[in-house]
Amino acid sequence: MQYQGQTEYEHKGPSPRRGVILCNLGTPDAPQTPELRRYLKEFLSDPRVVEVPRLLWWMILNLIILRIRPRRSAKLYRSVWTEGGSPLMVHSQAQVDGVQKVITKKYGDEVPVVLGMRYGNPSIESAIQKLTDMNVRNITVLPLYPQYSGATTGSTFDAIAKKLTKLRWVPELHFIGGYQQSEGYIDALCKSISKHIKAHGQPDKLMFSYHGTPERYLKKGDPYHCFCHQTTRLVRERMGLDEDQVMTTFQSRFGREPWLQPYTDKTLEALPGEGAKHIAVICPGFSSDCLETIEEINMEGRESFMEAGGEHFHYIPCLNSDPAHIKALAKIVDNQLKR
Repeated sequence: MQYQGQTEYEHKGPSPRRGVILCNLGTPDAPQTPELRRYLKEFLSDPRVVEVPRLLWWMILNLIILRIRPRRSAKLYRSVWTEGGSPLMVHSQAQVDGVQKVITKKYGDEVPVVLGMRYGNPSIESAIQKLTDMNVRNITVLPLYPQYSGATTGSTFDAIAKKLTKLRWVPELHFIGGYQQSEGYIDALCKSISKHIKAHGQPDKLMFSYHGTPERYLKKGDPYHCFCHQTTRLVRERMGLDEDQVMTTFQSRFGREPWLQPYTDKTLEALPGEGAKHIAVICPGFSSDCLETIEEINMEGRESFMEAGGEHFHYIPCLNSDPAHIKALAKIVDNQLKR
């Protein structure tokens, strides 16, 4: 049985295409209090990010946090803002452009690559809409979080699913849940660290600082903690470093409950007293430099370490749009496109 208009519909427009969405956390539109209030409200309202009873959290968020934190956060964002916008936006767009260039070289113009942010603009919903408007029927999604966590990668899937429930014609979806074992990603990290050591010498300690999560997330089954340690181990083994030369810590904790430990800030304060006067810090869980790496680590962390008696503090930038990183991301995407 053929419905009226079916043949006409099937031949309308170009053939179905494949497309790619690179997703990152997001950023406020400007380093001002109103923009931070909107951004933080969306971010902190996500039940994947804050697992607290909704009514209680609504009161805490709206009556306390959103009245205090936006102004403070705006000041911090102003300290890292660039002419092109927030560092996260600048680097994320450069990654999209870089991956697009590699994919286009192999597939021509058949596979568009777009950016979608979990919070803020451009949203994941707008990215999906952009691709479907281009007649893309097969979408590969790469969240730019190497180590899976329900609060990041899982939340990204939630946003995608929410958008797909509103579509009449749901596209085929390929969702990449993490890439902490990717050979290209590990290789890019090793090259970045080796380049730094060649320029600045071997540090007493090489610190791998990852974004923290509450300990109870781990106890409930979130694998993020294990994936972070796996990343550190793979890099250490690839570079032939001894276990006592490297350490894994966790930063950016919020609230009073216990988070993943050891804490980066407390460790930075303690290291000089333990004889580590020269350290280098890298943040492998962040694909792009952002407030948490530039301000929290390279500014606050540096100050804490030096005031505690440290002599040499070096921050190794995120992989950002480094050619080895772009190559690794494009390879991860291409592995899905070839299936």
